[in-house]
Amino acid sequence: MQYFLDLALKTAQGYILTDAEQKTLLELPYQETYRLFPGAELLRRNFCADKIKICAITNAKSGRCSEDCAFCAQSAHHNTSISRYPLKAPGQMSLEGRNMASQGVTRFSLVTSGKGLEAEEVQQVCQVIRELASQGISPCASLGVLHKEQLQDLKDAGLNRYHHNLETAPGFFPSICTTHDYSQRTDTVRLARNTGLSVCSGAVFGLGESDVHVLELALVLKELAVDAVPVNFLVPIPGTPLENNDQLTPLRCLKIICILRYMLPRQEIIICGGRLENLGELHPLVFMAGASGLMTGNYLTRQGRGVAEDMQMITDLGLEPA
Repeated sequence: MQYFLDLALKTAQGYILTDAEQKTLLELPYQETYRLFPGAELLRRNFCADKIKICAITNAKSGRCSEDCAFCAQSAHHNTSISRYPLKAPGQMSLEGRNMASQGVTRFSLVTSGKGLEAEEVQQVCQVIRELASQGISPCASLGVLHKEQLQDLKDAGLNRYHHNLETAPGFFPSICTTHDYSQRTDTVRLARNTGLSVCSGAVFGLGESDVHVLELALVLKELAVDAVPVNFLVPIPGTPLENNDQLTPLRCLKIICILRYMLPRQEIIICGGRLENLGELHPLVFMAGASGLMTGNYLTRQGRGVAEDMQMITDLGLEPA
């Protein structure tokens, strides 16, 4: 335990783990994940204090996506039983954002299915962004692949963060998606950063990747200098190619969070979809593993947990919703 705490102490001062130290981190058995907690918590407190960021989303446009991501219920390539609908009306999206803000959520994201949006749809989102920003809500958007001019329009409307997941490590991505390549994802992240937006980019874990892939992904996110890392754990969806995947355990989930915190000490690490289903009774330990944020409320195609329950858990742990 002292070995990993010493690594964290050095990392907090700007030290970069060597290849050998990264290997030691990866090779730690899952049943010994607790040995990583003191260092992970030290890093979280050093860079994020005891303030836990709370965000929420709306599934603003659902289904019929042209891409074939193997885990995704919204892909048109898979036969799933989700609701499918076009872009919600701006008034409805704004109302959802205000409702979340009234419960203490400070960041609200508009998430749309599909490879990207048409010009008219981007302008509708801009309308919502202006409304949310005027209410003191930090607006975020996850709209797929956009052009520089579209990202600039969103920024001018008040958007301060763009979300675009990498989904997994580059070495594993071809096993998950065949309709576009990894560079399209990283190029979108770079374009959002170059537009002056804060960037949120992470992955879904439990797709069949190894811990080596977790490390590979962390190194890519580090190189991209993302600001926040959303961590999703797979909940297998009937009708998708991964409907029978069940490779996660609570301890592996916690180790993944620890690896990300040791490798990305300064970033927000936000625990999102699949946290309850995969962590079970160990769910509150995500903060000891280094998490500094939660996505609360419902997810894209699945019901989540109530805001009040998440707020109470954070307070009970002696932490502070931020």
